[in-house]
Amino acid sequence: MLVEWALSLANPAPLRLRRLGYVRQSGLLHARSRRCRAAWAPHLARARGVITASAEATTRRGVAVVLGSGLLDDVPLDALATRFDRVQLVDAVHPWPARLAARRYRNVALVTAEISAGLMERALAEACAEADLIVSANLLSQLPIVPIDAYEARGREAPPRLGAQIVETHLGALDALAAGSERICLITDTVQREEDRQGRVTDSLDLMFGVALPPPSVFWDWELAPFGEVGRRHRLIHRVHAYPDWRAARA
Repeated sequence: MLVEWALSLANPAPLRLRRLGYVRQSGLLHARSRRCRAAWAPHLARARGVITASAEATTRRGVAVVLGSGLLDDVPLDALATRFDRVQLVDAVHPWPARLAARRYRNVALVTAEISAGLMERALAEACAEADLIVSANLLSQLPIVPIDAYEARGREAPPRLGAQIVETHLGALDALAAGSERICLITDTVQREEDRQGRVTDSLDLMFGVALPPPSVFWDWELAPFGEVGRRHRLIHRVHAYPDWRAARA
């Protein structure tokens, strides 16, 4: 907990986003990513590969936008920066590792935006204007976390469809942006399953809140929390769906 607290303090962010809990959430994710570096490595490599392939398939090379850029662990920044005239990294919080990485490229800019239910469409429209490639990078399942936690922190129950509405809003925004962009690349975890040491599934959670996605072009398992991270006798596995061409998947 001390590491998460220190990272939360160190990460720059507007006070409003800090109060909403985005900085705390970023610190938790940052700390876990470092503790679980080995377990996450295959997932991150697969995600970077999908984004790189999507970038290579994009013929217009003006602007690339990454939504949910975060720590950039799953983003092939060099591949994007060398292929596109401009790269915009969009997130509510840009941790120091991402800020330092972005400084190495003159054509990479950081955009701070709360990509949540109320502000999502406006934030995406502003950040993605004239974008040729738009990447939603392991973001979709994360969007409902802070809004739902905010209700629970006030001792209130979140509206029953809040999670589904946030997921639907993001997908709808991507569909709308597809009309003006050459390519949309979506990577998201969809289902969490809990396994014991015998490989038996002891629990599962729909990270899409009942919203159906089309069959993915590529999918894989991400060991989000190996044994010992959340319990000695169980681990958490996420199923990841990847869509290098979201428009084609929706067709």
